[in-house]
Amino acid sequence: MTAAELALVVAAVLCSIGFAALIVVLVRVLDALKAVRAEVDALRAETTPLIRSLVVSTDEARAAVDEARADLERFDHVLGSAEAIGDAVGGRVARTTFSAPMIKAAGFVRGTSRTISRLRGAPRSESIGPVTVTSIESVRPAIDISTSSPDRRRA
Repeated sequence: MTAAELALVVAAVLCSIGFAALIVVLVRVLDALKAVRAEVDALRAETTPLIRSLVVSTDEARAAVDEARADLERFDHVLGSAEAIGDAVGGRVARTTFSAPMIKAAGFVRGTSRTISRLRGAPRSESIGPVTVTSIESVRPAIDISTSSPDRRRA
């Protein structure tokens, strides 16, 4: 036997062993696929009723959510009305409760400040908000006695 013939025999034996191993692997894969197919069928048989009940439950849940949303909107409307009434009443009550004492306190502070300014000898002025009204003596121009008429001198 020559070297070429020997190499051909070795290659044929190796190919036969490779094909046998491939057949064994393919048979195992086929068995695994059959087992997976059986599990999928069992899972489908178990989950089909659950999915059907979920569809019914989903419709019921959606109806319950819609009803709860409607109730929440009604409650929000009632709460908004109650808040508006509370703000209106609270504003009136606060205004009537605090207006008289605040006016009295402002008058007391104004009187006290006028008294202090008089005691210090400051020129007499009245402040009305941001406007200051000065007494008439400080506004009247000085009268020149030499040019004035005799009637005005008496005054």
